[in-house]
Amino acid sequence: MNRRSVLGWMQSVVLAVTIIISGGALANADEAAFADGAKKFIQNLTVDAINSLAVADIEKTERRERFRRLMLDKFAFKGIAKWVLGRYWRRASADERKEFMTLFEELMVITYADRFETYSGEKIEIGKAEIRNSKDALVHSKLIRGENTEPVDVIWRVRRTDEMFKIVDVMVEGLSMGLTQQKEFSSVIRQNGGKVNGLLVELRKRLKSNT
Repeated sequence: MNRRSVLGWMQSVVLAVTIIISGGALANADEAAFADGAKKFIQNLTVDAINSLAVADIEKTERRERFRRLMLDKFAFKGIAKWVLGRYWRRASADERKEFMTLFEELMVITYADRFETYSGEKIEIGKAEIRNSKDALVHSKLIRGENTEPVDVIWRVRRTDEMFKIVDVMVEGLSMGLTQQKEFSSVIRQNGGKVNGLLVELRKRLKSNT
């Protein structure tokens, strides 16, 4: 190999290494930005939730509507609803799907909004953000309930789409809320002969008893 060929080969190697290093730097920078954005998203969410929902002098209906707006804005609600219905989503008719989305939304609002009535100063401490892939991150946090009470580990699965963030699952002490809901709904459907309508009947009963 002559000198000119050797120089050309060396330049190619240097260029390749530069591209690899630059690509890695960009990837690391993007991961850092993603992690920081996901942490800020959860931090802002918890502050907004406490400021708007943990208020003593608002009516129950107003608190529920505030929670509904927060849930639909910050959570990937439609995707979560389809996921918790699991394989039965495909089996459900268009009317059953529509009613399920409505009932599930109401159930989430009533279940979680009313808990803020008994808020007594609990705080969320945000920890690290663990990047899972280009779209998903796990934001680790602890729910601080009091001096003599052990904190609760809460992990938020955050998805990034077009620079927007949405929560797709919440894990409390390692237990996925979405998976728990999916198992419960599947059990109800199986007990009713595999019919989605059996779950709809159950959800109507739950909502009626909590309104």
